[in-house]
This record gives sequence, structure tokens and C-alpha cells, in this order.
Amino acid sequence: MTGGGPAVRRRADGPRWGVRIAAGLAVLVLGSGAVGHAVMTGLDTGIERVDPFKDMKNRPQAGHGVNFLLVGTDGREKISSEEKREYRLGGAPCHCTDTIMLVHISADKERASVISLPRDSYAEVPAHQDLVTGKTHKAHPLKLNAAYAEGGPNLTVRTVENMTRVKIDHYLEVDFTSFMKTVDALGGVDICTAKTMRDPNTGLDLLPGTHRLSGGQALQYVRSRHVDGASDLGRMQRQQRFVAALIHESTSGGVLLNPVKFKQVSSTLLGSVRADKDFGSEQMLALGQAMRDFTPSSSEFASVPIGNPSFRVKGIGSTVKWDEPKAAKLFQALRDDRPLAPAAAPGGRPARPQPAVPVDVAPQQVRVQVENGTRIDGLGGRVDAALRATGFDTTRAPGNAASRDVKRTVITYDPRWDRTARTVSTALPGSELRAVAGQGRTVVVIAGADYRKVVAVRAEDPYQGEFGVVTGDQVVCGQ
Repeated sequence: MTGGGPAVRRRADGPRWGVRIAAGLAVLVLGSGAVGHAVMTGLDTGIERVDPFKDMKNRPQAGHGVNFLLVGTDGREKISSEEKREYRLGGAPCHCTDTIMLVHISADKERASVISLPRDSYAEVPAHQDLVTGKTHKAHPLKLNAAYAEGGPNLTVRTVENMTRVKIDHYLEVDFTSFMKTVDALGGVDICTAKTMRDPNTGLDLLPGTHRLSGGQALQYVRSRHVDGASDLGRMQRQQRFVAALIHESTSGGVLLNPVKFKQVSSTLLGSVRADKDFGSEQMLALGQAMRDFTPSSSEFASVPIGNPSFRVKGIGSTVKWDEPKAAKLFQALRDDRPLAPAAAPGGRPARPQPAVPVDVAPQQVRVQVENGTRIDGLGGRVDAALRATGFDTTRAPGNAASRDVKRTVITYDPRWDRTARTVSTALPGSELRAVAGQGRTVVVIAGADYRKVVAVRAEDPYQGEFGVVTGDQVVCGQ
């Protein structure tokens, strides 16, 4: 497979594995300190070894704490035909990465920070030899997931270190067969839903309430991207909730105090792992012993701030361009071993943003194009700036509408993104919503003569700071 071409592309509704790998890692390292050497001995003998750090030079300076690069692969060829039919896992395996994530364990072993790196991120890989063709490549741009296809774990690590300036200490690679089996080994995981969730692509069908999900059902939950208008971003939020629930299950269900249960869960996970040669049972035990008091509140989840979700590159197509200043600040916090979640306010509660109207979809996830529907000079620019100030991802290129006599502000949207449109209409009280089939994910605001101001809005989940961070205890059932 070569970078940027069809070989590294996946079905749009394919699973996202980085988040789930973090959960498996947590299950593994959290328990090791409780069960000790007797159970840990021999667990790492089945791990396939790779050398992702071979001949690497000019690496970033090491910071405080330990950094894992977690890479998820497909692995659907290991699932039975019956399971493929039941959980809608059609299509051929791609033998490529699906999601890449950084997991930082703090130096005091009291916090795990998980940062998602979108697989379609715009990246520039260093010079390397193609694993498939043997051809020597000069440094060139591609999508981040193509680094694995061209140069395997080594090129993936080199590319991520170049992009983040975070030194990677350990590499873990897991396929999703272990995800299903690990959830089943735990006896299932509880997930709470406030609304009905149905996705015909994955077969997900959940009514409001609490559900005990098996491994296959959990796979449907974390794969689904058609249950609301938030698409991949909404799916990432659900994945974060699932990881928190999985950690909660492993830390509160007696798994860590039951050597037989722990070994069953750990061996299930490790049976599908590839890791660097220095990550073994001794490292797991030392880490686990230091993390005996680790709980869901000890984990925090974030994704890289996005500047342009549709950055087109010749020969590659649409990529995800990071917001460089914000991303740099995020990774600096990681290097400095600082928490990513909002600082605690008096009373122990996370600091909350200024009062704003709650909405379903965070404004940072909503792409908006503003058009001036009046003859008032500069109105489009003012509306664009006001929407951007409250967090919306505006194009920053307002134009003029076809009609310049619009009395009431109009919001046009694709019906598939209805929740996204309602978020915009909440910020523009009195506006008219107008569905336009096939418009796509971008919401168009046609500013009318009635425009007065933009009302500040925030996602219903208030625990989102500068980097959209949530902590595990804030998203499990009962919170």
C-alpha cells in the first residue's frame, strides 16, 4: 500500500481503535499492582514484538512521565462470518491504522491523558524506505494513517514525534478482535443513553436508559457515526464515554482483586498486541503498583484542536489540518506533565465556562458559512466574527446572499445535521431553520435585517476546557 491512495482508505463507518486501546491498556496496567508477580508472570510471552525506534535520530527531548503511542488496526479477518453479519462488519480488512492516539501517564502515576490524533490529519513524513515497494521516498506530505502503510511502526512514530515534539517511550498496536473479547471477558460494560440511538450502518439500536453491552454491541456503539448530526466528532464523544465506562467497570467490578479474572482479561487483550521490546510484564507491574488508586476521574480525554477539517492537498485529497498554535499549546502541556482538564474550582468541581445556553452539539464542532442577506455593509463580517467568538468554526470568508432583502435571518442545513443546525439557531434566536437536502455538513447563515446579536452557547457536557477535555468520572453512568 502507498500513502494517500485508496489502499489506506477505510469505509466511512469503520471502527476507531485508538480510544478503545487506551481502555485496554488501562485495564492491564491498573490491575497489575493489585495481583502481583504470580499472575503477571508469562502474560507478555504472547506479545508480538516490533522495533519502532530503530535507527531514530534527532528525537524530541524527553519530558516528565511516560508516553505511549497507541495504534489501532482492523483485524476483521479474525472475526467469524456470523459475527460479521450480526455486527455489520462487511468489507475486506485494510491492514492499516484507523486511529492513532497518545497516552501520557503522569510522573506521579496519578493521571492518564489520552489525546486523539485524527487518522486523516495532514502530516509531513521524513525520508524513508517504503515497506511494500522498497522505494526510497523523500520527505513528503500525506495523511497521518498513510505513514503506517508506507513505513510501518517506525515511520509512524517518527511522524508523530515530528508533529507533536513529544518523545514516545512505548509503542502498542492492537486489532479490534481483542476489543470485543476483552469486553466479554469483563462481563460487559454499562452505557447510559439520554436519547434513542439507532444506526442502520452498524445495527446499533438503543432506547434511552442504561444498557449492559456485550463485546459485539460495544463495537456497534463505538463504531456508529449516523446516530446524530455530529458524525465523527459525535462518535469520538461516545468513544470517550465508553472508555470511561470500561475503566469504571475494571476498577469497581472486582477484576483487579481477582487474579483469575484479571489474568483472563489481560491475556485476552495481550493476545492481539504488538509492542516494542521494552514493554513487558516488569514494566506493567511497576506501573500498576504505582497506580493502585487509579480511578475513572484519573483519566482525561481530548482531541487535537482542528483548524481546517477539509484542507485539500494535491494528490492526497481532503485532510484534517490542525490548529497549529492551539495544538502546540496542548502538546506543551503534555511535555510539561500538566493536566489538560479545566482546573478545579472551589469545592472541587471543574471550572466551568461563562454562562451560556446549553446545546446538543458543541459550537467548536459546527462549520458555518455566513452570507449577508441585506444591504447593510459589513453585516456578514460582524456575524461571522460573533459566531466565531462563541466557538463556531466559521469559514472566515463571509459573502453576499443571492437576495439582499432578507428580513428574517435564515439558517439552511442538511437534514442529516439537524442537531448541528439547532445549535446554530440557538445562537441566533428568532432565526428560521430551512432544510436543504444534500447541502453537506456546513451550515449556512443568511443574515437578515432582524439580526441583533449572537447568544453564547455551550455543549450540554460542561466539562470542556480549552482542548475539549472530559474526565472519566464525568461521563460514566450516574454522572
